[in-house]
Amino acid sequence: MSSFWHWFIVIGTGASLLFFLWLLLVNRRSDGGNTGHEWDGIEELDNPLPAWWVGMFIFSIIFSVGYLVIYPGLGNFEGALAWSSAGEHDTRSDVHGARFDDLYDRLASLAPEELAADTAGQQVGRRLFINNCSTCHGVNAGGAEGFPDLTDDHWIWGGSYEAIEHSITHGRIAAMPPWGPALGNDGVTNVANYVMQMAGLSHDPQRAEAGAAQYQVFCVSCHGAEGLGNPVLGAPNITSADHWIYGRELEDVARTIRAGRNGVMPGFSGLIDERQRKILATYVKGLSDGDD
Repeated sequence: MSSFWHWFIVIGTGASLLFFLWLLLVNRRSDGGNTGHEWDGIEELDNPLPAWWVGMFIFSIIFSVGYLVIYPGLGNFEGALAWSSAGEHDTRSDVHGARFDDLYDRLASLAPEELAADTAGQQVGRRLFINNCSTCHGVNAGGAEGFPDLTDDHWIWGGSYEAIEHSITHGRIAAMPPWGPALGNDGVTNVANYVMQMAGLSHDPQRAEAGAAQYQVFCVSCHGAEGLGNPVLGAPNITSADHWIYGRELEDVARTIRAGRNGVMPGFSGLIDERQRKILATYVKGLSDGDD
């Protein structure tokens, strides 16, 4: 935080507290007379604020000053205790780590096949999945629009333990370029119909026939001549419409071809340690019967 904003906050906070205290004391003075306001026979008297209310207000101001001295709240001032939310998080993480270190060490020492059969390993793996993966893939790992289902046998980047562990550790970046400018509107519609034909979905045969040649020019390098995809590139199998994550309608396919798609899975190497990643990868592997 710059020096300007530091002093802006310090002076602004201090001035606000003094102003509220002054406002309280000014309104405490009263002669107990009539304010001159009257409605329906009811007169408003100019009585002083109750003593208990004034006392609570003064106490809250004193408490605020004490709090700002002890904890950070005045610009760059760290507070007398030098407390921070980041430090609190690190402390609690250390306590949690010490509590479960022995369990993590034991589970991480197991081979993936042994870990998959370990009850405690599966329970820990599920907890790690819920805490780190369920936001995108769902609590039951069923996925959502734009996020793959992890319980089936379809893996965009490969379903081996090594591939899953790599995905968790380093993340994945899937980028499909937009082909709209190169294909034009008719070309996009033609290729979309050809993709629908490859997946066995309803399509326009004439459009699909016209789109076959364009598919071989623009799409074959990633998805393959038969549309089976390439796990190395993260190019999905487009012949399996049940596993499409951006919709199964012709308009959905056309939108993907026209505008492209950019899917990003973050890496978790900085959030969970190597032992936890191994346990999590084994758990995710066990969600599906797929091998690759």
